Amino acid sequence: MKKIVIHSEYIKLDQFLKLADCVPTGGMAKALLQEQAVKVNGEIEERRGRKLYAGDLVAVDGEGEFQVEEAK
Repeated sequence: MKKIVIHSEYIKLDQFLKLADCVPTGGMAKALLQEQAVKVNGEIEERRGRKLYAGDLVAVDGEGEFQVEEAK
């Protein structure tokens, strides 16, 4: 599981997918979500604007699992 550090209280899912190098653009993030290829805390998520907080777990088909971690 890879840890992805954020420097704010939360990050939106589409921005997180770009930060984690799962997709290069927001448009590709949208397509990935429409394919139901992303799970947040074990549940399929389709909303690009879903807010992720420290401790949330994100699984992306073909890319692996990631944990949101807040910068200290």
